[in-house]
Amino acid sequence: MSDLKQQMLEDRAVRNAAKALLDADMAHVKNTFSGPSLTERAAANLNDGAREVFDKASAAANDHKGILAALVGAVLIWFARNPILSLFEDAGEGSDSAEGTTSKVAAEETEN
Repeated sequence: MSDLKQQMLEDRAVRNAAKALLDADMAHVKNTFSGPSLTERAAANLNDGAREVFDKASAAANDHKGILAALVGAVLIWFARNPILSLFEDAGEGSDSAEGTTSKVAAEETEN
């Protein structure tokens, strides 16, 4: 066989192998996108992950009930901080002392 014919046969073999690889990849892509849609699979994965996190959180909460109660109390106090602080501010406004008034006047004079 001549060198050109041998080169042509080798090139054809490489081309056929590349075409077979491309066909296999296309079949894999078609198989991947058939069946449940991407959103359904993503939702299923998200659901499974959320269940796992919830199970771990439940186990941790059962093991550390005191810490969880303190955390819930701290969060409740945080959300109620404005009404609580307004109670203290109302109590402080009724008892203006001479010292507090003097310090306010002194502060105003230093600004001028």
